[in-house]
Amino acid sequence: MAEALQQLILDTLHASGTIGDTRTLIIPGQSKPAASSDAQIIIRGALDSLDSREMITYTTHETLSHVLTPEGAQIALEGSHEARVWAALPVKGEGSPVLPEELKKKVGDSAKAGQGNAFKNGWITKEGKGLVKLVASIVDSTQQDMREVDATGSLAAGEKALAELRKRKLIVQRKGQWFTVEKGPNFSTSIAKPETDLTVDMLTSGSWKTATFKKYNFEAEGIPTNGGAFHPLLKVREEIRNIFLEMGFTEMPTASFVESGFWCFDALFVPQQHPARDLQDTFYLSDPSSSLPPPADYYARVSQVHEHGGYGSAGYRAPWSHAESSKLLLRTHTTASSAAMLYKLAAKCRGERTPAESNGGSGELAHEHGDVRAQVSAGILDAQDKSSQSQAKPKVDDDGFRPAKLFSIDRVFRNETTDATHLAEFHQVEGVVADRGLTLADLIGFMRLFFKKLGLENLRFKPAYNPYTEPSLEIFAFHPHLRKWVEIGNSGMFRPEMLEPMGFPKDVRVHGWGLSLERPTMIRYGINNIRTLLGHKVSIESVEKSPAVMF
Repeated sequence: MAEALQQLILDTLHASGTIGDTRTLIIPGQSKPAASSDAQIIIRGALDSLDSREMITYTTHETLSHVLTPEGAQIALEGSHEARVWAALPVKGEGSPVLPEELKKKVGDSAKAGQGNAFKNGWITKEGKGLVKLVASIVDSTQQDMREVDATGSLAAGEKALAELRKRKLIVQRKGQWFTVEKGPNFSTSIAKPETDLTVDMLTSGSWKTATFKKYNFEAEGIPTNGGAFHPLLKVREEIRNIFLEMGFTEMPTASFVESGFWCFDALFVPQQHPARDLQDTFYLSDPSSSLPPPADYYARVSQVHEHGGYGSAGYRAPWSHAESSKLLLRTHTTASSAAMLYKLAAKCRGERTPAESNGGSGELAHEHGDVRAQVSAGILDAQDKSSQSQAKPKVDDDGFRPAKLFSIDRVFRNETTDATHLAEFHQVEGVVADRGLTLADLIGFMRLFFKKLGLENLRFKPAYNPYTEPSLEIFAFHPHLRKWVEIGNSGMFRPEMLEPMGFPKDVRVHGWGLSLERPTMIRYGINNIRTLLGHKVSIESVEKSPAVMF
């Protein structure tokens, strides 16, 4: 049909010189002029094909028309609701009135709407509990209007009548097009398609000499390539990472998803009887089930402060379990990595020349794993030395302590029931600042600065409890879209019971804080269900189209 329509357009142009209105054309295979919008869409396809070969040129004209809704099409075929109600009733005095429930059985769901219009038109009346006809004949003007709109796209009665039908949702307005067509520079009544490729047969036969070739369109855009795209979580992660680096932080190594109970809990002064260490909250490994031992002297100091106290603390006064401390588990927070890094940072305070001299890995599955961790951490400390050359060099005291700012963004695991806001794994954003004489006011001031860079300036802080920080603060921000305060993170100052066994001097304080990566991502991209952000329900198309995040 496409070639037949193109030939019709060319023949009409050859005979008349121009086509003033394509709505007058009769598409091959049809019996009436192509006045509908659908017919003009078909004609547009034929015009585009001829125009690409410069055989014709055409001008587009916009028009507004109306089409029937499914309800309007039913009225055009079967009559209006009021007419069907009228037809189902006996004439007054010539039969028993029809009860409303009986009328619904005869007419269907349109009975209720039809009754009102029939009463309004004076076609029916009430007799007892039933309904009867008040007139012997009617003119169904609604049906006539529907048929007129279906045929012409408009009404002779004018815009007021059309507006009433639109209000009743019997018709909808649709934009349409029609075209005027003229001859192009390559006009011909032949629709033979030009060649697009030079073939071996054409070269052999010499037919290429007389063949017509399609012109190259050097301005045409190529097909978009299906390249890779960053997941929204990675985009937000990169933006937060840049904020940390801008503030002078160094990124910690967090590749060890498996940790020991010692580094994940004990080193943080979390009691061995804490509910977070239960099976219903933590994933434990069955093979291997236990870790290599941490440094013996540090292990002894940690177990001592847990069981008997020390460093100004009474401890937990509970029996110490070596088996509990050596269990291997999927880390429940990246603070386990922070603890290992702080232990290495305190090496100079303990009189050690390099952190690599001790087996300081957290939850190692093999000896070489601990060596790699020590080497990487030593590299990070070297990176701090290098970065300090372009800035004010941190003060190094006689006891060997040097201030540090560290951060990490990585995955953690919790044995939780999944729902719209929780998964068994998520990403934790964590930072620590170590220096002498830090106070709670410093922590609050730093939190305000950090979250301001995330675009959150309206903050509140609420006292909270954490086993390894005192004081501790929950951080809340006012959500402008939800119009309520939402918790965005947790923070605090690490306890002496955690820091002093590592070897830090008594006047060293460490700020720690954390937040999830998923929550700011969901807020940024307007995602309500975390399972559509991470997991098998993620839309690949949405990943490709998600814009870069800017706080």
